[in-house]
Amino acid sequence: MKVLRVDHIGIAVNNIEEVKKLYSDILGLKHLGSETVAEQKVTTAFFPVGDTEIELLESTAPDGPIGKFIEAKGPGVQHVAFRVENIEEALAELKAKGVRLIDEKPRRGAGGAKIAFLHPKATFGVLVELSERE
Repeated sequence: MKVLRVDHIGIAVNNIEEVKKLYSDILGLKHLGSETVAEQKVTTAFFPVGDTEIELLESTAPDGPIGKFIEAKGPGVQHVAFRVENIEEALAELKAKGVRLIDEKPRRGAGGAKIAFLHPKATFGVLVELSERE
């Protein structure tokens, strides 16, 4: 498996419009755009910072992953995503090494990326996302 870089840091928020103001108006970061990913029940907003991005995540439904995260832990850092060269190979390698996966096959994420999550119990409490972008 080849990890290329930190792709993004996902931050769960209650109100994406309110939090966008911090990142754009106060910190001066450029908002790349927002997208709703219906199958994950989330709206995202991306802000580039060097070679990585900050991804704001607002749940579109209380039973979505971000809604459940905020209910349990409150707003804050929800995951760290690593860009990999080949996500299918990375998942096969991790599975062969006995790493517990949430996703054994990639799914579609924001921006058309192929994504998959590793279980936080296998990664010392951190939700890790793998991301492959073309």
